[in-house]
Amino acid sequence: MKNFQNYTPEKYSGPDYEKVEDGIYYGLNPYWEPGYVCENIFVTSLSFEMEPECYGEEGGCPQDITQIPFENILDDFYVYVTDFYDALNAESDRTCYQEFGSDKIENIRNLRTLIGKRFYAVPCEERDEDAEDEEYKIVIE
Repeated sequence: MKNFQNYTPEKYSGPDYEKVEDGIYYGLNPYWEPGYVCENIFVTSLSFEMEPECYGEEGGCPQDITQIPFENILDDFYVYVTDFYDALNAESDRTCYQEFGSDKIENIRNLRTLIGKRFYAVPCEERDEDAEDEEYKIVIE
C-alpha cells in the first residue's frame, strides 16, 4: 500500500463530528452499543493505493482490499474501520478510501504517521526461531 493521504469527507463538516486537530475528528461510534463499546470515538479518513505487485496485495483493488497488509494496519495501530466509503471505492480504479476509529486519540495520531509513506509486507525467507511462524514482515518507508 502506498501514497497514504489525508481524506476529508463532507460528513465531517456536519453536526455529528467535532474537529479535534488537523485530520482528526470526534464523533459517534457507528458500532456503539450501550455497555459494550465507547459511544464517541476519534476518527480519521485516509486514501491510499494498493500495490498488486507486492506480497499479499495480489488482486487487490478499492472494491476488494486485501487482508495482507491491511489487517496489520488495524492491529499495529490499534484502530478499526468505521466507514468503508463503498460508493467512493466502487467508482475508483486505483485509490482506496477508509475511515479508521479508536477510542484513543494517540492511536489515530500514530496511524496518521503513514501519510506520505508505504506500508507493505515482505515474505520471510528464513524463519526466526523466536518468531511464531511469521510468513511475512511489515515494512514502512
